[in-house]
Amino acid sequence: MAKEYKLTQYSHGAGCGCKIAPKVLDTILKKHNTIASFPNLIVGNEERDDAAVVDLGDGTGIVSTTDFFMPIVDDAEDFGRIASVNAISDIYAMGGKPLVAIAILGWPINEIPAEVANKVIEGSRKACLDAGIALAGGHSIDSPEPIFGLAVTGRVPLAHLKKNGGATASCQLFLTKPLGVGILSTSQKKNKLRPQDKFVARDSMVQLNKIGEVFAKLPYVKAMTDVTGFGLLGHLSEMCEASNLSAKIDFDKVPLLGKSVIDYYLAAGCVPGGTNRNFASYGHKIGELSDYQRNILCDPQTSGGLLVAVESKNVTEFLTITKSEGLGLEALGRFEKTGKHLIEVL
Repeated sequence: MAKEYKLTQYSHGAGCGCKIAPKVLDTILKKHNTIASFPNLIVGNEERDDAAVVDLGDGTGIVSTTDFFMPIVDDAEDFGRIASVNAISDIYAMGGKPLVAIAILGWPINEIPAEVANKVIEGSRKACLDAGIALAGGHSIDSPEPIFGLAVTGRVPLAHLKKNGGATASCQLFLTKPLGVGILSTSQKKNKLRPQDKFVARDSMVQLNKIGEVFAKLPYVKAMTDVTGFGLLGHLSEMCEASNLSAKIDFDKVPLLGKSVIDYYLAAGCVPGGTNRNFASYGHKIGELSDYQRNILCDPQTSGGLLVAVESKNVTEFLTITKSEGLGLEALGRFEKTGKHLIEVL
């Protein structure tokens, strides 16, 4: 019988949970203002947007991003697919359409056979095919831990460009995928995942955020980002700061990958290390939270959903469109004028 390779056992982190904490990232990126030197670069890293955008001068822009991480699942093909969907999501989050992808692979060639890496690539090809793009090449290195991701190029009509800033105080907040991926992936790494929950997180993570192409055409969608390793509160904090607003979250309206499922694993101690690192980075900006709320709202997501700011007067039309696209959404919060805290959880 061929040896089974459980990829999560070869990495110290899991998916976007291995991202560098926001506070540390601020130190790494400080004083790097690229827009000032390159007039055609209309989105850089100044506001922590999901991808860079270069103005082509014809009313459109090139969208460019890269994202990679260590295994969040044991199955090689699923790992490749999830990592690819996660990277492509950055293009959708900017309102763009992906055009082509290039692979980034780090592989411990003396520990795991090349045939397993081939399965990772095959999973990536499937994700790219779902998005209608080619996996057109890439680069690989020998590394101590498995690493995989994509560099993705897309295009966007500048009139449809969505950034994480631009929300108004009249906007309501919607999230297109439920939270809990980090909690479930931690339970897997700790060998506590129940058989009936084996594919709950995976099935969410392999879903493309292609709905972003639809949102791009809606002028009342004022801001958009995807929720990944910094958790809901981290990415919402970036939206608030970029829009010069505060936000309030109705905690009971936050979508979860099954409340009873999440509660079970939290009770079993399956809290990712990234959750506490996230809160340590931005917790001082947040109003009072219970431990339970923190463990959910700071949970690092991998291939999470789009967080969308929609003008209140257009919410009915927005929900009609999302329902026709197969999404049953409910507002989980709203933006307001700047208050005592950047975000309050009700």
